[in-house]
Amino acid sequence: MIRVTRRLEFSAAHFYHNPNLSAEENRRIFGKCNNLHGHGHNYVLEVTVAGEPDPATGMVLDLKELKDILQREVAERLDHRHLNYEVPELAGQIPTCENVARLIWQLLEPKINQGRLDRVRVYESPDLFADCTAEADGQPVGAVGE
Repeated sequence: MIRVTRRLEFSAAHFYHNPNLSAEENRRIFGKCNNLHGHGHNYVLEVTVAGEPDPATGMVLDLKELKDILQREVAERLDHRHLNYEVPELAGQIPTCENVARLIWQLLEPKINQGRLDRVRVYESPDLFADCTAEADGQPVGAVGE
């Protein structure tokens, strides 16, 4: 099994707020991330595809095709957007690093036709990232690292 990883950088703004909580609870739980004007991040996305290299090409997948998929499915949706307001797929969710990673998994998984999507890692900052991988049933699960 070979794993190939491609990186993409995008910038986006967000804030954390749960409408089911009081303003005081939101401030207590989310601190400065609850600023309703939002704040921005320069996200780094790593997408890993696993599989056996094709005997004819020596590649697990066409890396140009993966780059095009990332541009279309991620960059065009998320880059220079306010995640709370401009990304319909995140409506009703707090746009945490974990939820962004899960969304990206859900966007990419049906588009990967060679190999299989193995991991989506989203860095919100250099020392904070979330991983989304598939469980045995094929459903995405997340993990957070720091």
